[in-house]
Amino acid sequence: MYDITGDDMEKIARQGLLYDFYGALLTEHQRNIYEDVVLYDLSLSEIAQEQGISRQGVHDLVKRCDKILEGYEEKLHLVEKFEKTKGLAREIRNLTAEFAGTKDMSLIHRIEEISGEIIELEAH
Repeated sequence: MYDITGDDMEKIARQGLLYDFYGALLTEHQRNIYEDVVLYDLSLSEIAQEQGISRQGVHDLVKRCDKILEGYEEKLHLVEKFEKTKGLAREIRNLTAEFAGTKDMSLIHRIEEISGEIIELEAH
């Protein structure tokens, strides 16, 4: 139906993550419309008709929500910490698999370092 580019997919994924972390901080009205656009992929026209507002009103509200959610991320960095933690967890998983095959104790040292990084991320 739509030709979605990689940039569009990244934007949609980011919007979803920001909503997962900060969506509860939006008003109920903002959440409903934002969910319809970002999570349920409804068109602006469909939402406008359903909500009894203009298509431009829906567009403006979504843009405002994007700014609000990005503002929370700029202050709290929860998505950034989540992504970093996820990457470090992947690295630990890879290192443990490598250790299982090699028994190289230096890998254990690196795993300890990474776990320390994760603990530090959560402390800040």
